[in-house]
Amino acid sequence: MSNVTISAKEVAELRARTSAGIADCKNALVEAEGDMNRAVEILRTKGIAKAEKRAGRVASEGRIACLTSEDGHAGILLELNSETDFVSRGDEFGALTDALGAQLLNDANIDGVFPNAGEGTFPGAPAAGAPGKTVGELVTEASAKTGEKVVLRRYARFQTAGALGTYLHHNGKVATLVEVTGSDSGTARTVARQIAEHVAAGVPSVALAVTRADVPAEAVDRERRIFEEQAKQSGKPENIVQKMVEGRVNKFFAEVALVEQPWVRDEAKSIKQLLDDASRELGGNVTLAVRRFVRYRMGEE
Repeated sequence: MSNVTISAKEVAELRARTSAGIADCKNALVEAEGDMNRAVEILRTKGIAKAEKRAGRVASEGRIACLTSEDGHAGILLELNSETDFVSRGDEFGALTDALGAQLLNDANIDGVFPNAGEGTFPGAPAAGAPGKTVGELVTEASAKTGEKVVLRRYARFQTAGALGTYLHHNGKVATLVEVTGSDSGTARTVARQIAEHVAAGVPSVALAVTRADVPAEAVDRERRIFEEQAKQSGKPENIVQKMVEGRVNKFFAEVALVEQPWVRDEAKSIKQLLDDASRELGGNVTLAVRRFVRYRMGEE
């Protein structure tokens, strides 16, 4: 029997990640000797939790800037957080979000995804329209004015010779940016927007990567361990168990690899088929492909 003391906070965190009951969460944490990730696996292996929620939640409000350049070759997402919805709905907070988004869009030196804004160069850049101040200092000033913590949390900027698609949900809480290579035609931009909308919907689950080869190895290994343990409990022969596991792993890939997902507007068609149809429409040697994407949902890690 483990001597590890399990706190109510840890039980609450595991419940938030798995939606399992209090007693099940506590027992799993005890069995895992306090290892949160192992406790999640235990619950999923036992069938108590079907799937872990992809991201934890943070106590944050704010706004997301979602912009593309006039020529369609640059696009950005930028999340600015506040502590309360009251502040984030204010005109000054909105103006700051818009200003930072516009500056990021115009900064051709930045290209990529920055999950932690502090690890990128943008916060240290001179603030446009505010001589002598940096972007980070403008954000700090906003904290002083509002009386609560204001944080530039994360941002992404894509530069491409292809097409970009963006989507901002009507509630302003979910935004996506997708890059499609192969063409910058109207057809390519349309399919990029359609895929951005699909990524925002997050069905059948939020995509982890563009292709199955890009899915993080640790995620695949975790799922395989769970599937193997569940299959072994069936009591079937080893060769059947392995076939069951491979079938479950393939299903996992179809759920989290973007191009294998069924399109949200037509489940009979995958995202790869959507791209192939658009490629044929363009004719010649054009092959449209998703190079990268990013999805922000306010309040998610």
